Amino acid sequence: MPFTLTMPKLSPTMEEGTITKWHKKVGDFVKAGDVLFEVATDKATVEHAALDSGFLRKILIEDGKEAIVNQAVAIFTEKMEESIEGYKPEGIAKEATAPVVKEGKVEEKTEARAPTPKAGGLQQPAFVPEPPLTKFESPKPYKSGAYVEASPLAKKLAEEKGIDITSIKGSGPNNRVMSRDLALGQPDLPVSFDRNKVPELAPGTYEEEALSPIRKVIAQRLQESKTFIPHFYVSQEISVDLLVQIREELKNHGLKISVNDFIVRATSLALRSHPEINSGFNSVNGTLIRFKTIDIAVAVSIGSGLITPILRHADFKNLGEISVQVKDLIARAKIGKLAREEYAGGSFTISNMGMFGVNNFIGIINPPQACLLAVSAIIEKPVVKQGQIVIGKTMQLTISADHRVVDGADAAKFLGTLQKYLENPSILLI
Repeated sequence: MPFTLTMPKLSPTMEEGTITKWHKKVGDFVKAGDVLFEVATDKATVEHAALDSGFLRKILIEDGKEAIVNQAVAIFTEKMEESIEGYKPEGIAKEATAPVVKEGKVEEKTEARAPTPKAGGLQQPAFVPEPPLTKFESPKPYKSGAYVEASPLAKKLAEEKGIDITSIKGSGPNNRVMSRDLALGQPDLPVSFDRNKVPELAPGTYEEEALSPIRKVIAQRLQESKTFIPHFYVSQEISVDLLVQIREELKNHGLKISVNDFIVRATSLALRSHPEINSGFNSVNGTLIRFKTIDIAVAVSIGSGLITPILRHADFKNLGEISVQVKDLIARAKIGKLAREEYAGGSFTISNMGMFGVNNFIGIINPPQACLLAVSAIIEKPVVKQGQIVIGKTMQLTISADHRVVDGADAAKFLGTLQKYLENPSILLI
């Protein structure tokens, strides 16, 4: 008899997925355990294997199409000769949205959308395109001599020497620019406007791009986080001269340990001393979550969005183990090969944007966690040491905390302990 295959829930936060590739075609016999298709979820692209054997009779969701969890994606039969005519697939349907008028025709459009959180009845205003211009004329291209009076020789020499002739006040008749005036001209730098190029698009021209599955969940979860979690922030500038020195010494002996590895190690030890930071909040029950293990999520940009692979039991790992495992997690995250347990959960998140050279930033908490640490770039600046002004290497750390779980004094004490470890990095080598 016919039976339905529905979109599986492949991560705790998954609401829909995009089938990127079917590994079977209509008419194939599929054995239990065979890979059926690949799904781009809110976290990664994963393979889904068949749970039951049968013949694939009809594909309902083609390659590149989306389906919400428990929506029918294919029809199977136990025997090939069985008819599927009149069979109604099981599973839930997508939510219907307003009809779309296209070229005079009304088309019913269905799409699964993540709910937009509201606070106090308020909602972000909808995007309204600019009204089309009834008349738009591109500016006319610049022609040599059209905006400045100049002698032919002055124009020729200005072009050869790369001088912006419009920057010169001429000394000839009627302020005409002469060749003798070119010494007063400004270079025609690359930042200057190319007067022979004109815009081809009307002001306000735009296009809309669909969100990837990962970006949809990022949008939903972070909007919910910022809307419902009472964030507060505490920052601390630390000296990293010794840390950089030790890192260079290790590098010279063939041990490549990143600054982020030191930060992960220091954070895990600081969380041991401050378990209230290694906590979360259950918004359904209104209860505190006290995590019993230190599992640090490391934010990684993968082009289509952000994913947080997790270093489990981080406080039991030395710098070498942290370095190897974090590199492996990041590499597999970027190609979508993380297992669910490697990105789902975690008790604390580190977001490091130091590689982008930012001086300071604050992050948004990843619920249900209560805290996130934002790590900025190492900056050289004048500092006072032993009463003398010297050039030192500093780094800005900012913790974002959920005030329902953590108080300001708790966050400040945690940063103090983290500072102690990072400014005395030899402790981290033990």
